[in-house]
Amino acid sequence: MPTVRLDKRLAQQLDCPRGEARRLIEGGWVSLHGQVLEQPQYQVEPDVVLQVNEQASDSRAERVSMLLHKPAGTAASALCALVTPASRSPLDASGTRELQRHFHGLQLAASLPAEDSGIVVVSQDTRTLAHLQQQVSRIEQEFLVEVSGEHSLWDLARVQRGLVDGTRPITGCRISWQNEVRLRFAGKGLTPRILRAACVGASMDVVSVRRLRIGRVALGPLAPGHWRYVGSDERF
Repeated sequence: MPTVRLDKRLAQQLDCPRGEARRLIEGGWVSLHGQVLEQPQYQVEPDVVLQVNEQASDSRAERVSMLLHKPAGTAASALCALVTPASRSPLDASGTRELQRHFHGLQLAASLPAEDSGIVVVSQDTRTLAHLQQQVSRIEQEFLVEVSGEHSLWDLARVQRGLVDGTRPITGCRISWQNEVRLRFAGKGLTPRILRAACVGASMDVVSVRRLRIGRVALGPLAPGHWRYVGSDERF
């Protein structure tokens, strides 16, 4: 028996325009025998009965963004490949329905050096990507820096004076001890390179750097190598 395209069959079944059928399919609302079908060109039998989710909407599917907890030692070029259905965090409370299309066309924003860890953003949304690529230096970020060495030589005032971007001092940064070997930094214009240089200049050996927050979006309990969707109410 010859087969037909999924969007053609759905349009016939629902008696709707083919464009509407295509949007329903791409939105992940159509299934066959319990399997969600997201490709309009998928071939089905001409008399098959398709299931349409009762909450279906034919609005164009939105492009998504994800937060990934970058493991230390992972290069930027490998990060998008870490975002798979298997690595989604069980703690994801965004309510976003996971679709196959969400894993296509992902790009990295707000990256980190290979040796550092913490929150990075992976997205399909060109607006989110452009915003982070162009404005990240103007967005407050929070970092946790673990240090070692001779405690008697450590001085937070020296660390503060060492926060320099080129020749421009970085002002307004809040620095505090989380514990006896971990420093918390929160401010604008911070990068792992600047933080490392400031700590080394204050007689501290840097063990690790982890980014905890970008703007109002925090890493939280996300495990290394896991990701979650950025919620509709979250803003960088």
